[in-house]
Amino acid sequence: MQTGNLLLLLVAMVAAAYYIGWQRSLAQARPLGGIRHLQSLPFYYAMRAALWCAIPALVVLAAWLIFDDAIIQSTVMLSLPEEIRPATEGGRGLLLSQIQNVASGALAADSVRPEIAGAAELLRGLRGTNTMALTVVFIVVAMLGGAWGWLKIAPQLRARQQVEKILRVLFMLCALVAIMTTVGIVMSVLFESIRFFGQVSPVDFLFGTQWSPQTALRADQVASEGAFGAIPLFMGTLLISAIALLVAVPVGLMSAIYLAEYAHAKVRAVAKPLLEILAGVPTVVYGFFAALTVAPFIRDVGESIGLDVA
Repeated sequence: MQTGNLLLLLVAMVAAAYYIGWQRSLAQARPLGGIRHLQSLPFYYAMRAALWCAIPALVVLAAWLIFDDAIIQSTVMLSLPEEIRPATEGGRGLLLSQIQNVASGALAADSVRPEIAGAAELLRGLRGTNTMALTVVFIVVAMLGGAWGWLKIAPQLRARQQVEKILRVLFMLCALVAIMTTVGIVMSVLFESIRFFGQVSPVDFLFGTQWSPQTALRADQVASEGAFGAIPLFMGTLLISAIALLVAVPVGLMSAIYLAEYAHAKVRAVAKPLLEILAGVPTVVYGFFAALTVAPFIRDVGESIGLDVA
């Protein structure tokens, strides 16, 4: 079962765990005279059972997805004879790509060496076994976690405190991931910048008028020297920004004035949320749409009337 299907199945199992947890808390409260005799509200008992169903299964899924591909690739490479295993990392990557192409059917098995065809068959079998094992383990862990959360429901259980503690830890982990992602981006850019300016003078970069970053990977290749003047990049950015401002400022300003001062209340109630949704879309999405749709359309229109549109 694919990862997306497993997550959908987990949603259904979490909902079931929540429901049976809710029912069990009500059943235990009934002989005592009602839910006021429970340590927590039924919601917290049900939420605790749902969390016990979801969290262990998600941890197992994440750990499995992190390590399974590396283990499978290592097993496939070890199955090859020693004489055809590349010594370099790049060679191993190319060989593994070839094996994966044969396993997926993109490359005919009779067009490669028998050892590679056998490795592709092994890869296909290992992936099938891995998917089946992941599905079984995922479902079993989710069921055991939900059952454990259900069995531990008792009137004296402080479910609210436990649920709040778990959610607090989850929120802290989410915040930590966001912080570490930002730190990682900054460190990556800083590290690459230090490497770049170790080879290119900052003066040439900031004040150079030529940008041609075709550098050779090997000493015997053509274009071993590149030009890294950033002024063309800065001017291109300013030019694009100026054109965008010429279009966006009048349209945006007039639209805002119209909606604030002249538009009917019904029009404003519909148009304002729509504009806010459009404003919330990252600009790179609009650029991607323009590159794939608008630019080819303009080019085709220009060619139809005899213009050469780049």
